[in-house]
Amino acid sequence: MRVLVTGAKGQVGCSLVERLSGKVELLAIDRDELDITNENAVFEAVKAFEPDIIINAAAHTAVDKAEEEVELSYAINRDGPLYLAQAAESIGAALLHISTDYVFSGDKNGIYIETDAVDPKCVYGKSKLLGEQAVLANCSRTIILRTAWVFGEDGNNFVKTILRLAQQRDELGIVADQFGGPTYAGDIATALITIAKTIVAEDSDFDTTKYGIYHYSGLPHTSWCGFAQTIIAKAVEQKVLNKAPIINGIKTDDYPTPAKRPANSKLNTQKITETFGIQASDWQYALNQLSDY
Repeated sequence: MRVLVTGAKGQVGCSLVERLSGKVELLAIDRDELDITNENAVFEAVKAFEPDIIINAAAHTAVDKAEEEVELSYAINRDGPLYLAQAAESIGAALLHISTDYVFSGDKNGIYIETDAVDPKCVYGKSKLLGEQAVLANCSRTIILRTAWVFGEDGNNFVKTILRLAQQRDELGIVADQFGGPTYAGDIATALITIAKTIVAEDSDFDTTKYGIYHYSGLPHTSWCGFAQTIIAKAVEQKVLNKAPIINGIKTDDYPTPAKRPANSKLNTQKITETFGIQASDWQYALNQLSDY
């Protein structure tokens, strides 16, 4: 299996490289090696390597900065995926593309399924939605993996922020009225690899109706406040922290941000389980090695 990974130095990208190195013919590149917003560069890289699978883990994920860096967000989150999709189609490769809960408004009562209406409320969400539409329209062998609240050992994320703040303060105010499923980057990588292996192994026998959009995130669902409380509890248990700060739940309105965030980011993961046998991310288990973060 020949696999091209973009965004190789991001949270999911690092996890993919760790799990794929030495097991497949791998070309792992980050923006230093390939600017996915450069159409010619994308086609040249894909044509030269001829991957069976392209996994696009590259994205402009700075949600608040995206409100100012609008052109950059659309270039990376819409145009880059478009070029990768066109390049993949030109050589018959499959494209696995990571997307986000931000394509939804967050106003639904209940858990979002793949066919629910999309209605992003911020630049990041809007640019990621256009990226989804671009890859679906331009590559016949596309899997989109929508995920949420990603954390892992690499890069910046909520877990690392909470651990840092907990060492500096005796009390923390954390948003308690936004809900979703924290998702371990390593589990996302494993899910993508499982899908890639299935596509390559089944080859011409792969059921083409399996292409399309899937939700993949963690269970049980919680709030940011609940997530923080679990992180702190596990950190004290593992002696990563000497003492636990007081965690106070606050409202979204008490912590205004440039970008509007979904109040409800709960994703239903039943489809990916039924289709590929992939279970939801066990984020609580993934927190058992906090010393690695």
